[in-house]
Order: sequence, then C-alpha cells, then structure tokens
Amino acid sequence: MKAYLVRILTEALAKITDQPVEADIIIEKPRSADHGDAATNLAMTLTKKLGMPPRKIAEALKAALPLDDGYLSAVEIAGPGFINFRFSEKWLYGQLSEILETGAGYGKTNENAGKKMQIEFVSANPTGPLTVGHGRNAVLGDTIARLLEWTGAAVDREYYFNNAGRQMRVLGESVRARYLQELGQKAELPEDGYQGGYITDIAKTLIDAHEESLLGCPPNDPVFKNAAEHAIFADIRKTLERMNIRMDSFFNEHTLYEDGSIDRVVSRLRELDLAYDADGAVWFRTTKFGKEKDTVLVKSTGEPTYRLPDIAYHINKLDRGYDTCIDIFGADHIATYPDVVSAVEALGYDSKRIDVQVYQFVTIVKEGIPFKMSTRKANFVTLDELMDMVGSDVTRFFFLMRTPGTHLEFDIAEATQQGEKNPVFYLQYAHARIHSILSKATEEYDLSAEADLGLLTHPAETTLIKDLLQFPDMVAQAAHHREPHRLINYLNEVAASFHRFYHDCRIMGEAPELAVARVALLRAVVTVLNNGLTILGIQAPERM
Repeated sequence: MKAYLVRILTEALAKITDQPVEADIIIEKPRSADHGDAATNLAMTLTKKLGMPPRKIAEALKAALPLDDGYLSAVEIAGPGFINFRFSEKWLYGQLSEILETGAGYGKTNENAGKKMQIEFVSANPTGPLTVGHGRNAVLGDTIARLLEWTGAAVDREYYFNNAGRQMRVLGESVRARYLQELGQKAELPEDGYQGGYITDIAKTLIDAHEESLLGCPPNDPVFKNAAEHAIFADIRKTLERMNIRMDSFFNEHTLYEDGSIDRVVSRLRELDLAYDADGAVWFRTTKFGKEKDTVLVKSTGEPTYRLPDIAYHINKLDRGYDTCIDIFGADHIATYPDVVSAVEALGYDSKRIDVQVYQFVTIVKEGIPFKMSTRKANFVTLDELMDMVGSDVTRFFFLMRTPGTHLEFDIAEATQQGEKNPVFYLQYAHARIHSILSKATEEYDLSAEADLGLLTHPAETTLIKDLLQFPDMVAQAAHHREPHRLINYLNEVAASFHRFYHDCRIMGEAPELAVARVALLRAVVTVLNNGLTILGIQAPERM
C-alpha cells in the first residue's frame, strides 16, 4: 500500500504543478484510527516550493488522486493539511487472502535482493565460556542477519577471533598450573591467570590423555594452550547452537599477520604520511581526521593495538566483495572504530560499506542486586547457566526486547515468571491459544469450504486485519534500522489485537459461514506470529 500511495501522490503532484517538483513522500500510520489508516504530511513539506498554503496544496492533491476501491475507500484532509487515507474492504480482504496463500513466506520483501552482506558478531577469544556479557552481541547479530535475509539479502555470519598474544599465553599457563596441581605438584597460577573451574576441567582432560607425561613441559609449551583453545571453542559452538545461532565462517586474526596484511597496512599508511614513528611506537595521524591527538598503532613493545589488525580485517572483508559489512560492537568500541573507518577510507575503500552497530552492556540483576562478571576471576554467569535458569527462548527475547543503544538490565525474577506476565510467554501463549481454538473449530465445522472474508466486518476483525498487514513493513523497518526490538513491539500489538478480537468475536457456536471466515483470520494471525517468532529465533509452540 505504501508503494501505491507514493505512486499516486507523485502522479497527482505532477498534475498540479507546471514543472517537476522533487518531494520526499513519507507515509505513516496515524496514532488514532479516527484519522484513517495511513497519512502523509506532503502538502506541508511543499509549502515553500509551491508558495501555497498547505491546506490548498492538500485539496489540490486530493482532487488529482484516483479513488480506486481496489485500494482506498476515502481520502480526507485534516488539520493544517494532512492527507489521510482509508483502506477499502476489498483491498483488506485481498491482502488477508495473500497472507493465507503465502504462509511461511509472508513478510519477506526484496529491499536487499541481490545484495551480499557480511555480519561479524560474538567474536569472543577462546579464553573462556561465553558469558552473559557476550549474549546481547550474539543474539543481536543473529537476529539482524535473519531480518536482512527476510529482506532478500545473502548474509554471511562470521566469527572473528585471536588465538595468539598475551591472553592466550596466560590461558595456556593457567591450564599448565592446574594440570600440575591435579597431579599433586606445587604450582601457582600466573599473574592475572584464569581461575574458572573450566580451566581445571581442561587440565583433567590432559591428564586423561597424557597422564604424567607433560610434567616436564615448559610453561609456554603449546600443548596446554591448544588443549584449552580446542575445548573452549567446542563449548562456544555448543552454546551458540543451543541459542539457535549458527556461524558460516570463523576468521583467525593471526592469518592477517601470516599473509602480510598487517605490514601492508602500515606500509601504505606511511606512504600516505598517515603513519610515523615516535617514542619507539608507530602512530596513526588521527588528527587529520578530526581527533585531538594521534593514535598508537604499534606499541613500543612491538605489540599492535586493536586498531591495526581491525583495519586489515575490514580491508580483507571489503576485498571479498561484500556490499555491506556489519560489525556488532559493545560500547567499549565507541572510541576505536572511527579510527578503523578513517583508515579504511584513507586506503582507498568506500567506508560507507562498513556499518557499525554499537550496543550497550547488560547487567544481570539477581535478587535485586547487579551481579558483576569477570572471565578471569571466574565470578561470571555463563550463557549456559542463564539458559539453564530461564530457557533459550527467554534468553533471546530479553536480549532483544530493548533498543540496542540502551543499557539492559536482565532481571532473573521477571525472566523466570510463568504465564502471560512473562513477555515471551505472552506471545507464545497467543500462538498456542489460537492453535487450540483451531483444533476445536475443526471438530465442529467443515473448514474445507472457502471462507467468505467479506463477513469480517466487526471493528475488532478489521483492526486485526490491518495490524497483520503491517508485518512486511515492520520486518523491513527492523532490518533497515538494525533494531529487532521493533519487531517485538509489533508482535505484542498483534497479540493484544488478537485478544481483543477473541473477547469480542466468538467462533464456537456461530453460524458456519462466519465461523469459517473467523478461522481463516486466525490462521493469518498464526502465520504472522509464527513468522515473527522465527525471525527472532524463538519457538512458536502449538501447546503450552
């Protein structure tokens, strides 16, 4: 409908003006149903261009608009010049039929058809199990990928990690210390060593495999680090699978050093006079991009900062031919990613192909008190522990239900509630309740007959139909803005609209023709709820 309204408004504008006028036509849903089903403020945006009062422009546009009952039943002018549209019943019933015919594909659009996109998320180094701190990143990335796929994009999900450097060295030494301790040897954890019980578990697997043969190995022997990396990655994969998340590829940062990508970045930045040596370090002239100070790329110790491999990694991604590369970053990246984008642009790449999505962090509230997390000290809550408490569906839903840019408090008490007070179960109960109604209707009515949708004239019915028809647009909006919570808010509205319909419009005991029509409407509601929950990666149960 939006595309149709934009087209006829464009044609009407051409009719009332002597010369072409460019206009950004915005179609929105009015806050009140009294103002129709769709509205535009086009007349007010054209006041300066046309030199006319907005109400006169609106009247002229209305006069030039066709009133096709295949789409509209009325066009009205309100206030200073809003143009309001009311959808025709013929169009509503036709669109309802389309939902029923399209089924599991309803809501898919082609905004991003033909586009190749990559989304990098999770990207936790293999130093410990995934914690709640990684959860929001994981679920956001996966759901944004699902949304983009529903809008036609080909999406690759990538996990970027680093299995070298100090963190991994300390991890290996921590495993060695626990290995020695389990065999009765005196050993202490290294400074800032990893203290989690999972380190001891890894050490025990080494004992099972090698017994005491590793006692003489030096602290830096790779056998300890490799065992830890293997075990932790296996655990990470299982956790992601449990959360209904799959990765298409894993990219090791170390390959950027092996293939010379890091050196090429530094060399090219030097050629552009954007990198220089000072105080034993290599610096990036970020002052040329508006920053107050230049930024270190390589420390005086020879160790690169995060920015350098990130620059090389993004060049690698763009060289792979992606139209858009999406990064899901925590708020701690706010200061670093602009430098990466600036460098990529300076090196001759289109930085507009890089889309950085920053989310705020999560606090687990337990018994009313924020619960602090630390992978190194092991007083953290793992994602598996969280799913053990509340389930994978609740975990995904709670991570998605707020705008990514706001801090999220994950309230365990709320998440463990049973019944419709739990926001996840509210949607799932609506879906299950409809299946129960459909099951009973199947026993009482012959549902093989074609439904006469024209019988759906009750206000609760037409309101529900209109809500369902917003689904494709809501999916597109959530994908465009990278904000899955928009879809959650919409599905809540659909569920509320269904409950109002169920209260006002009976099925059992009604005349067969009306009952069959209402059953068809419920099947459309099930389709939208099921498709929406599928995008969110959440189950749509038929019984609860």
